[in-house]
Amino acid sequence: MSRPPARRRSEYLIFLIPGLVLSAAVVVVPLAMTIGVSFTRWQGVGAPAWIGLENYARLVHDPSFWASFRHIALLIVAMAIVPTILGLVIATVLFDYVAVVFGQRTASLFRSGFYLPQVLPVAVAGIVWGWILHPSYGALNSLLDIAGVPSLARNWLGDPRYALASVMIVLIWVQVGYPVVVFMAGHQRIDPEVLEAAEVDGATWRQRFTAITVHLLKPEIYVVLVTTTIAALKIFGQIYVLTRGGPGDATLVPSYFAYKSLFETANVGYGSAISTVLTAIILALTLVFLRLQAREQAHG
Repeated sequence: MSRPPARRRSEYLIFLIPGLVLSAAVVVVPLAMTIGVSFTRWQGVGAPAWIGLENYARLVHDPSFWASFRHIALLIVAMAIVPTILGLVIATVLFDYVAVVFGQRTASLFRSGFYLPQVLPVAVAGIVWGWILHPSYGALNSLLDIAGVPSLARNWLGDPRYALASVMIVLIWVQVGYPVVVFMAGHQRIDPEVLEAAEVDGATWRQRFTAITVHLLKPEIYVVLVTTTIAALKIFGQIYVLTRGGPGDATLVPSYFAYKSLFETANVGYGSAISTVLTAIILALTLVFLRLQAREQAHG
């Protein structure tokens, strides 16, 4: 006699216990502690002093806090929006043209080349780009000098007017390979007969791309946008290696602002408040993306 489905499901739950315990230990407990500390004044030693919402009130009036989130809005463009658009176009060209004309192996080689920056250590990529953009011996300024336009040479990472734009370009280079890989995988599930029928009906490549490919790849687009937006919100490594938030606050982001408060000024409570606000924003945006995706699938 077989056991009821509800009983079988309850028996399977025991296998989830190790994962739930581990998640609680490394995610839930530290998050709860961070939220608790955000209501205190604490330097990391001694007993925290409860101050209620004082840290959050200070955030509201802190120009560095607002500057860090303005920069994050631009970095979302560099890490999510631009790579998604470029990745979609590149993946479609590789799948529709390169793979057909030059073979699947060549397309895979290009795909691997685009994805390479994703697997490079952040420190290594940052140091290399620091050399490229160095004002004295950097490759970019040297090339401008060779090209006969030395007047275009700039202190790319040291001038507040160009630092954030330079970081954005580096991040586009780092990030574009991820959507290329995801979208090329998505192309595998598109029925080629649909595209062939559209081509027979006289649809151009651009029309097939916008009306068919983009529509059928919407699930992958949502995944890429969610993951890259979250990555942009919590970006730290590239900023730390390239600019450390400078010059001034020109490239300051919330995660590095929290790091400075926690470890450089020993204001643990304030840094925890920054981290708590950032976590809340990430969770809210994730829920919004998931809701939009569920609505799209329901009406699809």
